Amino acid sequence: MFAKIHRPARNAMQSGRAKTREWVVEFEPDAKFRSKDPLMGWTRSDDTNHQVHMEFDTREAAIDYCVRNKIPHRVVEPREPIRRPKSYAANFAAGRKQPWTH
Repeated sequence: MFAKIHRPARNAMQSGRAKTREWVVEFEPDAKFRSKDPLMGWTRSDDTNHQVHMEFDTREAAIDYCVRNKIPHRVVEPREPIRRPKSYAANFAAGRKQPWTH
């Protein structure tokens, strides 16, 4: 049982940042509990820990929870996107590399 502490990425279908501020503790699935279902051939798991999803306000709170309960963990630092401010007027600038067309 190994826990991963991370901040979830934003939804790719929307521009909002909802549900990306909190830190999440999730258990990574262990390969020794996985097996192949003999009837359908699907992969199944006898371990339900990978279904656990706990949210914390801060990274330190999530780490403290894992330390208190003696859960081995790793922290995945979030990658913040590089914001480049743009303006609509830049589309019509005289020094633009490509001319504006319809």
